[in-house]
Amino acid sequence: MAIALEFLDFIVPISAIRTKYPGGWEQCLRDHESLVGGRVWYDEYLFRDGAMNPVDIGTLVEEWTELGFSPMTKRNGKSVWQDCCVVESLFGGTTLPCDWLEFAEDGQSAYLKGSDPGTVVGRRHVSTR
Repeated sequence: MAIALEFLDFIVPISAIRTKYPGGWEQCLRDHESLVGGRVWYDEYLFRDGAMNPVDIGTLVEEWTELGFSPMTKRNGKSVWQDCCVVESLFGGTTLPCDWLEFAEDGQSAYLKGSDPGTVVGRRHVSTR
């Protein structure tokens, strides 16, 4: 599966949520329950939240950092995304390199590297537990 991209996308691998989010994946779903189908959706590998401006996307990065996630790291002296990734879908890609994320040819969806993109999950087709 793949996730639809829209405006500014904040993407986290569910595997990272399972190990780092306080209470794991189930608690993450409970915490975001009212947002699923609005600004939040997910497939079997990726969780997506989003914003329409840089300030709000920055707030998401800060909130997840406070939860124990490491958004960025340095590789060869350059910043890269680590536990999460910010995508500017209107401008065609990640704001920093992200080696675990791949994009559909049309740039309208993303999927976990090495997985089958298959069906696109988004606002109109929301994944369920």
